[in-house]
Amino acid sequence: MQIYIHGLGQRPDSWQKAVSYLNTGEEHMCPDLAKLVCGKKATYDNLYAAFSAICDAVEGPLRLCGLSLGGVLALHYAAEHPGRVSALVLISAQYQMPEKLLRVQNAVFRLMPSSVFQQMGFQKEDVLSLCQTMAKLDLSTSIHKISCPCMVVCGGRDHANKRASAKLAGMLKNAEFHVLNGVGHEVNIEAPEELAELLFAFYNKNAN
Repeated sequence: MQIYIHGLGQRPDSWQKAVSYLNTGEEHMCPDLAKLVCGKKATYDNLYAAFSAICDAVEGPLRLCGLSLGGVLALHYAAEHPGRVSALVLISAQYQMPEKLLRVQNAVFRLMPSSVFQQMGFQKEDVLSLCQTMAKLDLSTSIHKISCPCMVVCGGRDHANKRASAKLAGMLKNAEFHVLNGVGHEVNIEAPEELAELLFAFYNKNAN
């Protein structure tokens, strides 16, 4: 089963083009992160618990592919359940949250109208809560538990995440690193066909 996890500010259909180009025929799902915390306080812990429950319910090995927040969730799950994940793709993902960047981001979010957040599926207060509760998250001490093949991808213009992505690739035991030149943060939206080519090659090379 392939699970594609979108970033904050995206929706599940953000993966639609990339997955359609990939066309492996393998069963896949794209969970809606906003719906996972619907009716609960929008904290990272609650979101991760709901995401973990989805993964736990799937029989057989998992191929996890996440962007940004989705990448953090995928990395977290793979570190806690190394035997369940057969392949891991991390796009523009942080393993240790940049507190200063999150504080600046939250300050900007507070000035934005609530209508902007409705496009994400989250309420404004939910986004602020998620960012605040992620500030202390640090997965660096558990990365060594991951032994499956990994691919780390980052856009060449994603200056906020490129250095962390390169470091993450170096920390993982079995990882390849790709920079997509001319592409920003939302790789799945900005370069879906190029991303699909990378995924296709990676999945074929590491087929079970």
